[in-house]
Amino acid sequence: MTRRPSENSARFGSRVEARPIEGFSPWRHRFALLTAGSTLVLIFVGGLVTSTGSSLSVPDWPLSYGQFFPPMVGGVIYEHGHRMVGGAVALATAALAIWTWREEPRAWVRRLAVAALAAVLLQALLGGVTVLLRLPTAVSVSHAALAQAFFCLVSALALVTGPDWLSRPPPEDGDRELSSLAAITTAAIYLQLLLGAVMRHTGSGLAIPDFPLAFGALVPPITSFGIGIHFAHRVGALIVGGLVLATAARVFVAHRDDRRRLRGAALMIALLALQIALGAAIIWTRKAVTPTTAHVAIGAALLVTSLVLALRSRRRATAVDWPPEAIARRVSV
Repeated sequence: MTRRPSENSARFGSRVEARPIEGFSPWRHRFALLTAGSTLVLIFVGGLVTSTGSSLSVPDWPLSYGQFFPPMVGGVIYEHGHRMVGGAVALATAALAIWTWREEPRAWVRRLAVAALAAVLLQALLGGVTVLLRLPTAVSVSHAALAQAFFCLVSALALVTGPDWLSRPPPEDGDRELSSLAAITTAAIYLQLLLGAVMRHTGSGLAIPDFPLAFGALVPPITSFGIGIHFAHRVGALIVGGLVLATAARVFVAHRDDRRRLRGAALMIALLALQIALGAAIIWTRKAVTPTTAHVAIGAALLVTSLVLALRSRRRATAVDWPPEAIARRVSV
C-alpha cells in the first residue's frame, strides 16, 4: 500500500517526493533558465553601450556599416556586440515560445511565452529606431524599460515551468500579505529603474556631483531637470530600500522554516546593499564604466528576485494528492 505523505512532511527542510503535474519538461525548464540568464547578460552588455558612449558607433540598422559583421574596432565592439547578444537572446526566446506552445498544457503559460517573444521583437525594433533617429530620449528610455519587462517575462517562464512550481506546494506556501508586499516592492523597483533610465539617457548621472549629500545638503536646490530627476532617483532608492527591508522582514518573521524564501530575502538584501554601493561609486568615480554598467544589471537582478518572491507567495495550498480530474482542470487554466 502506498504511504500518503503528511502535510507536516511537506515543509521545506524535509522535502517529500514531488508529483509534478502533466506538462513538466526538465529540458524546457533548463532552457528557460538559460534564456533568462542570457537576458541578464544582454542587459549588462546594453548598459556597456551607454556607459562607454558607443550608442551610435554603428550608425545604421539592421546591418552594421552595411555588413552582418563589421570590423570590431572602438565602440563597434560594444554596439555590434550588443546586437549579436540581442540576436542570440531573440532566437532563444523564439525557440522557447515555439517549444512551450507545442508542449505546454497550461494556456496562460503559452500566452506568457508568446508575450515574451512579442516583447523581444518589439525590443529589437526599438533598438533600431533608437539608432535611426539618433538616440531620442523617449525611445531610448522605452528601450530600457522594455528590457526590464522582458527580463521579468522570461524569468517568470523559468519559474512556472520548474518542478517546484508544478509540484504540490505545502499548505503554508501561500501568503497574501507577503505576496502583496513583494508585488508593491517589485513595482517600486521597476519605477526606480525607469527613473534611472531617464537619468542615464538625459546625461544627468552627475547632475548632483556629491554623495551621500547633494551639493552639501540633504535636499539640493532644484534648478534644472537634471538635478530634479537625479534627486528623484535618490529618493526612490530610499523608498525601494525600505520596501525591500520590509519584505525581507516579513519572510524572516513568517517563513523562518522556508529555506527557499529565506534565500530570496537574503539575496534581495545583498543586491540592495550592492546596488547602493554601486550608486555611490558612480558618483565618486565620475561614472566609471564598470560601476555604471553593473548598477544597471544589479537593478535588474533585484527586480526579478522580488518578482519571483511575489509570484511564489501568491500560490495557494492545494490537496496533498491531485486526482487525475483535478490535474486536467488545473493544467487547462
